[in-house]
Amino acid sequence: MVADGLHSAAIHLLRLVRRVDVETGLSPARLSALSVLVFGGSHTVGDLAADQQVRSPTMSRLVTEMEAEGLVERSTPAAGDRRIVMVAATAKGRRLLLAARRRRVATLAERVATLPAADVILLDRAADLMERLSR
Repeated sequence: MVADGLHSAAIHLLRLVRRVDVETGLSPARLSALSVLVFGGSHTVGDLAADQQVRSPTMSRLVTEMEAEGLVERSTPAAGDRRIVMVAATAKGRRLLLAARRRRVATLAERVATLPAADVILLDRAADLMERLSR
């Protein structure tokens, strides 16, 4: 079944590239939340928690840890409700996340480079289809 094969392959690829994430010094949960902020822009703690499928207190703790490391910053909208706090990646957080992404992509690129050209073309098409499936 195609779905079973995709599921298994996605898990194995994720495990492969996550091995290089240790170089960031961040937990997978913090890296994931930082990724949402870098690629998705500012979020409230509650929205970030919902996106990451954790409870707000858990996300609040993660944000506090990342804030202490200078990876994210909290702000309140200038003219908005002062109870709403937005979280955004800092320049340092963006640099760290983009470096981690480059390492992940390089790890995959090394593996892809060992394949015949026809397989690389097929994988490129499959990546497009998988992206479409994820929307």
